[in-house]
Amino acid sequence: MASAKIATLLIRTVAKPISAQIKNQAKQHERFRGFCVNLAQMMYRSEVKLRTNILGEPAKHIRPLSETRAIENGANALAEGFLFTVAAGLILGEAWRSSRSQSKRRDIIDEQIEDLKTNMQDLTAQVTTLATNMESHRREIEQRNDELTRIMQRIVQFGLSGGWAEFEGTPLQLPRIDPVSPQRDARIDSDDPKPSSS
Repeated sequence: MASAKIATLLIRTVAKPISAQIKNQAKQHERFRGFCVNLAQMMYRSEVKLRTNILGEPAKHIRPLSETRAIENGANALAEGFLFTVAAGLILGEAWRSSRSQSKRRDIIDEQIEDLKTNMQDLTAQVTTLATNMESHRREIEQRNDELTRIMQRIVQFGLSGGWAEFEGTPLQLPRIDPVSPQRDARIDSDDPKPSSS
């Protein structure tokens, strides 16, 4: 950006001496001089016709410029035309460079937007997959909880109907069972009368 401005300033600075040199060559060179005279006479006739048309006066005979004045005017016109061409070229070049940088910036922004859209689509797909997986896991956990609840209910129901557990208090208490010792079993067996032999 800075280099472009420096180049523009340099071209404008160099254009002024070139314009002065063109003016000097127009006065000294024979072909240049003839071209300048023709250019100055044509510009003078056009100016007079335009002025008379604007003011509404009738067009009279236009007296041509003197050669010295025509050479001076033509050389000035050439020099000014050169400066104008340089300035117009610089303006057009700056406009083209600016439009190119803007289009490049737009392309970069478009690429970034496309990348963001792609990333958003990927993230949306991942979130959808995670949500589906979490939902399936939740259903599996609910099914397992339901199964465990049914199993526990059946175990409690079988235990209550079998008499091995009863609700005397909280939590569940098992009934007390007195174990019978083997000596006591032998005493009980000895107390029983033996059958008489016939």
